[in-house]
Amino acid sequence: MSWKIIDYTGWGRVLRASGAMARPERARKLADLTKEGGPAVGNRRSYGDASLNNDGRAIDMTRMNRIIGFDAETGQVTVEAGITIGELAHIFAPQGWIPAVLPGTGFATVGGCIAQDVHGKNHHNTGSFGQHVLSVTLIQNGKRVVATPKKNVALFRATMGGIGQTGVIAEATLQMKPCPGDVMMVTEQRAENWERHISLLDASTAEYCVGWIDATAQGAALGRGIVEEAELAKGLLPKAKSPRSVPRDAPNWALSGPVVRGFNATYYRRVPTSGKSSVKRIDDFFFPLDKIHDWNRLYGKRGFYQFQNVVPLSEVGALKGMLDRIAGAGLASPLAVLKRMGDGRAGHMSFPMEGYTLAVDFPARDAARDLIAELEKMTAQANGRLYLAKDALATGDAIKAMYPEHGDWAAIADKSDPERSLETDMTRRLGLRNTG
Repeated sequence: MSWKIIDYTGWGRVLRASGAMARPERARKLADLTKEGGPAVGNRRSYGDASLNNDGRAIDMTRMNRIIGFDAETGQVTVEAGITIGELAHIFAPQGWIPAVLPGTGFATVGGCIAQDVHGKNHHNTGSFGQHVLSVTLIQNGKRVVATPKKNVALFRATMGGIGQTGVIAEATLQMKPCPGDVMMVTEQRAENWERHISLLDASTAEYCVGWIDATAQGAALGRGIVEEAELAKGLLPKAKSPRSVPRDAPNWALSGPVVRGFNATYYRRVPTSGKSSVKRIDDFFFPLDKIHDWNRLYGKRGFYQFQNVVPLSEVGALKGMLDRIAGAGLASPLAVLKRMGDGRAGHMSFPMEGYTLAVDFPARDAARDLIAELEKMTAQANGRLYLAKDALATGDAIKAMYPEHGDWAAIADKSDPERSLETDMTRRLGLRNTG
């Protein structure tokens, strides 16, 4: 039997689904399944409902994870969509190549990285994931269709960041970047406040740069944090320790206000005022939370929301106002990130724009939902946008306004999937397949 009824969630564990899931292992079986309908899903690392299809079918791509071909001279690799980005990094970094863009988790599949046009800690230098995709093979109702930046260009653009609505992503050819080895030379600096944090991000010339921000600090310390800069390097480190796991849902007090403020203060002070340099494994730098399997259980059985937006460079003051509102609410977790982004984006619905992006996690509470609704409005007023890979609460009108090419994307998605068999809970919630 191909289909099995399962219960599943997004990474935030707030939004849930139940439906028929199939897990093909071969291309022919995948093609047959697409005739029966249902969107493709990977490891479901999107936080909200982007990969959910309640009461419907879905195709689990995680067994479609083979490397089809690799050119050691050019760094071009062709893979099935279910392989994870972490696997590619681990396999090819020792051979002198690494994926050009790595998101915050190595468990994201290549298909998922394309569907969300993910960005990494080097977006200001390298752009988004889709800008390094040389070709993508889609299955549309059993038929293979290939799109590239030069062939089926409109379909290619609609697929990059297109949340899986133009066809099931089956294969992709990626252009990786040369790397000297599989370690990172990392420098950390304290940022005492918002202005210092922004100035460090603006001044960075490092290949990779990211800021951890204390989203509970207020007053003169608002925006304090740690800015990490890193470069790929060659070296040897001891064998990595086995990942730990969170065996059960944490109690509600585990991320209470006093606990989070105490943790943040300690984490901030771990970097001396003079700064700190170290050598890290690539996965320790790119995927720090992957060392704790099922870390989303730390938020308890009710789960959590992540709010992530980006605003133009000129709206940095508006973003500071949002952080002030977050800090005053006392709802944020220790997981908060601030980055400067470049203008690279590959598709109509790609998230990035040149500016600053803020990502903050909140335990799922009524007060958090109210706060996120307020932050959505503030983002719209600042001419920014929200990240669909993280969203669980946005309104459709706001999202469509934030993505001015939405109409072009929706027209191509409807042409590619006229029966709307690829729709998900997110596309229905936000009305994304509707151009009106």
